[in-house]
Amino acid sequence: MTPSVNLYAWAVPAWSSESPVDHTWVTSYDNQVHPYHAIADVVVAGQSFWYCWGAFHPQGGTPVNPTGALGQQAGNLKLAQCLVQANADSNTTPGARGTIYSYGVDGVCHQLANQVLYATSDGSMPPLTVSKARGYPLSSFIYGTYGLQHAAWAAKVAACSGSQLVARARPGGFVVAAGGEGIAVDEFERRATELLATEPAKLASLLRLRGEVQRFAAQSWPGTGQPSAEALNARNQYLIDEAAKLLGPEHFRMLFGAEPGAKVTLVDPQIAAAAGEIPPPKPR
Repeated sequence: MTPSVNLYAWAVPAWSSESPVDHTWVTSYDNQVHPYHAIADVVVAGQSFWYCWGAFHPQGGTPVNPTGALGQQAGNLKLAQCLVQANADSNTTPGARGTIYSYGVDGVCHQLANQVLYATSDGSMPPLTVSKARGYPLSSFIYGTYGLQHAAWAAKVAACSGSQLVARARPGGFVVAAGGEGIAVDEFERRATELLATEPAKLASLLRLRGEVQRFAAQSWPGTGQPSAEALNARNQYLIDEAAKLLGPEHFRMLFGAEPGAKVTLVDPQIAAAAGEIPPPKPR
């Protein structure tokens, strides 16, 4: 019998930034009921904690969300553990990176948490995501729902579940889907379509820009080392500023939950510096 448990998504403030951004992670337990103080306690209890490119946190909590709870949904525990290794630090364990091999290049914590939460889809219900986290519209604009390693992610899901996914190019970027449109309707594109329903020309321009953004972000970086957080954040800032120019202040605030021109820091400098210690498994 397939082991089914509730998977829980959580948030804490990621780091000091002019535009608030949350770090997200996933557990197999409710940390409001069981606030384990260390990863060793989680292991002894037979539970799972997914670091998602962050540190261990006994509980969540942000200035606008006292518990940090982003949602819970029943999921396939075995599948979640196959997609992303649990109880292991992403900085030191390749399996705990899912297919977010290069932090800040392939995605950030939001995309890795979503990869774990992919195991909450039962075919009739879409998987839970960390869409309620602060900064999520900004990260999903650049990195999508599951990161930029589209083919690798599809292969990972196939290896862990037997489901054959296909990475498709769309006007608003890539989407990985099962069969037809199926399982992975892109969240950013859906939100943008709802917001700009009465302005089809602006919507088309935004989705075209977003497709260009994702193709640009997925390009290989020169050299062999991990790009610096400063370089990645500068690139992301430029791409987000281009969206602000296209949308105008009101629509930008509504879609991104941030002020136009605000400094956006999606990539944590400390994590990015440590991430280069383990290179991606193969060239992009």
